[in-house]
Amino acid sequence: MGIFSSISNAIFGSDEEEAAPVTKAKAKTAAPPQRAAISADDVAARIGSIPGAEKLNWQTSIVDLMKLVRIDPSYENRKALAQEMGNTDYSGSAEDNIALHKAVMDQMAAAGGIVPAHLKG
Repeated sequence: MGIFSSISNAIFGSDEEEAAPVTKAKAKTAAPPQRAAISADDVAARIGSIPGAEKLNWQTSIVDLMKLVRIDPSYENRKALAQEMGNTDYSGSAEDNIALHKAVMDQMAAAGGIVPAHLKG
């Protein structure tokens, strides 16, 4: 599982938790779970309801967002997350961290909280 998957699953729950039981007859035609896009405000509300959210600056800080969902915010993990999000030039600068936070929040909203197949690792 990738870092984005870990963040999204910590906030919205695991994709597998929402999948309906699949019988052998349905197994070949079962589509992955999907949700409609949600607003950035909906994502923020969901994150803000996590215990301890009021003590961290998760609204703008990727480090604090990762801390909130109990993922090590080390440079190595942030770099791996940036690569998952398509940024191969991540240096860990403040600008990179702001862009990474925005990319994560945008991707969660666009996918409705479900981890897109291309980001599952």
